[in-house]
Amino acid sequence: MKRLGRAEFDRLLNALTEVGYELIGPVMRDGAILYDSIAGVRDLPVGWTDAQEAGQYRIQRRDDQALFGYVVGPHSWKRFLFPPNQTVFSARRTDDGFVLETPPVDGVRRALIGVRACELEAIRIQDRVFLEGPYLDTAYQQRRAMLFVVAVNCGQAGGTCFCASMKTGPKAHGGYDLALTEVLDADEHYFTVDAGSPAGKEVLDRLDLPEASGAECDAAAAAVARAESQMGRSLDTDGLKPLLDRVLDGRHWEAVGQRCLSCANCTLVCPTCFCSTVEDITELDGGARRERRWDSCFDGEFSYVAGGSIRQSTASRYRQWLTHKLSSWHDQFGSSGCVGCGRCITWCPVGIDITQEAAALRVADAAEHDG
Repeated sequence: MKRLGRAEFDRLLNALTEVGYELIGPVMRDGAILYDSIAGVRDLPVGWTDAQEAGQYRIQRRDDQALFGYVVGPHSWKRFLFPPNQTVFSARRTDDGFVLETPPVDGVRRALIGVRACELEAIRIQDRVFLEGPYLDTAYQQRRAMLFVVAVNCGQAGGTCFCASMKTGPKAHGGYDLALTEVLDADEHYFTVDAGSPAGKEVLDRLDLPEASGAECDAAAAAVARAESQMGRSLDTDGLKPLLDRVLDGRHWEAVGQRCLSCANCTLVCPTCFCSTVEDITELDGGARRERRWDSCFDGEFSYVAGGSIRQSTASRYRQWLTHKLSSWHDQFGSSGCVGCGRCITWCPVGIDITQEAAALRVADAAEHDG
């Protein structure tokens, strides 16, 4: 384990730039902490944090100068691997007919700075979706191969976080090139740094950092333990899949359907949701292109087949989302589709809470069987 002083943090970013990576990290914009291109520490949300509850998100000042003193914002890292809009192919008219062209991936090597443990698990889940199924997404594969991941173990939890109960955080366990833990006390501000891949070790060797002392490693572990004790939510996953399989016709779905706006915010901010649709666009010169864009199971037309939509009510669409996320995802991909980041709770305009809904369904199921 190495020690990186706060004053040396730009050395790490510069080292990544020198070996050819574009830096993507947290920035403060439009009243939120988002992910975008950065050039150095000056672009990070230094000394800022986020306060989150169901349907509520506010950024506010901290009483220190932490670089990563926030939790997660409305962006997830999936937008850099699975873009919101992507041209699948284009058709160009020639004298001999049409020529189909597949646009190349941009070829940019990106270093993601500040990836949380829950987000690492989300990337692993999307890897299974796009890379390990019967159909390989080659564009995703190319972007993924050019990625360098700098994880940051959480030193605090948010009001809607429940990664501890999902066993996805707050400490990163693999899936990163470098993992940092930020430590602030009255006298010092530093990071412990661990390499998780040959590429990460190569960058770490370039920095020639000193070893972290035992006391510094203990302080880092204590910061992560403190975050685990601060979780604002929890989700009881014991027997949850068979329970959800039993309650598909329960009355509770109608109750939550009365509140849900079908706005799709939960799916758009979710780091694992992967629904998409395609649209064919014609050009005035006779050419055409096919665009893939994010879609949502909350869209009334998403389940449209010949004759109409399969899920016409909001209640049926919410049931599809929650049961897929927490139940049938296991059948498809061998894990839950939820990583406990809490985004769907924070960014729901009416504050619908997936942990509360799962608990309510458990109560309703118990009442039915007791009766």
